Amino acid sequence: MMNMHQDSVSLGSYEQMAEYYFSDVDNKPYNAYYERPATLSLLPDAAGKTILDAGCAAGWYTGWLLEQGAAEVTAVDFSPAMIEMTRKRVGERARLVCADLNEPLDFIRDDSTDIVVSSLALHYLKDWNPVLREFYRVLKPDGTLVFSVHHPFMDFTVFKRENYFLTELLDDEWDTATGPVQVQFYRRPLGSIISSLLEAGFTLDAMLEPMPTEDFRKALPESYDKLTRRPQFLFIRARKSAK
Repeated sequence: MMNMHQDSVSLGSYEQMAEYYFSDVDNKPYNAYYERPATLSLLPDAAGKTILDAGCAAGWYTGWLLEQGAAEVTAVDFSPAMIEMTRKRVGERARLVCADLNEPLDFIRDDSTDIVVSSLALHYLKDWNPVLREFYRVLKPDGTLVFSVHHPFMDFTVFKRENYFLTELLDDEWDTATGPVQVQFYRRPLGSIISSLLEAGFTLDAMLEPMPTEDFRKALPESYDKLTRRPQFLFIRARKSAK
């Protein structure tokens, strides 16, 4: 049985949303036409690579990476239901592990992974230092970390916070096909995001605040207009220094 860290938030929410994620989220414009194009633009070629999908949810990236010819994909999520959705998508073609990113990734060897990708997962962790140290440890020299998170500006303004420089837990409600779901996550300033990366030993390679795609405009024109003026997500690529 997996040990849940005291800072794990929204586990119940994701257990509740697993089927919804599997059936609906692949096609939601914010995922399909905004988050995914930006994340994919930062990823190196996956063919022949050993890859960690950290916070795999219902396994879209796991499936995509396998389609690109990845040699080995380890998909990790703290939600047993999400792991089952990933299994439903990819079968036994990936190594699926139910684990909390707050805890050591002791099932992955040092210097064994070419790429770590983490899509919209790290904002569920209060302290990034342990997980980034683990990402650094498992990556090969010159390995790549690509992740997306809520944009600090978005969380600060939408949730009307008073002190931008705090790291704090936020409460939200998401509309899903099966009804509203309460979700919690952490917001933090941009400086905290970057300093955590640098302290773990990474070199910042790229940072994106992308425009939504034309497909997004066709699907949600009003939201498209907002996203051209206010970013929703932040995208970062970082590297482990070659030895």
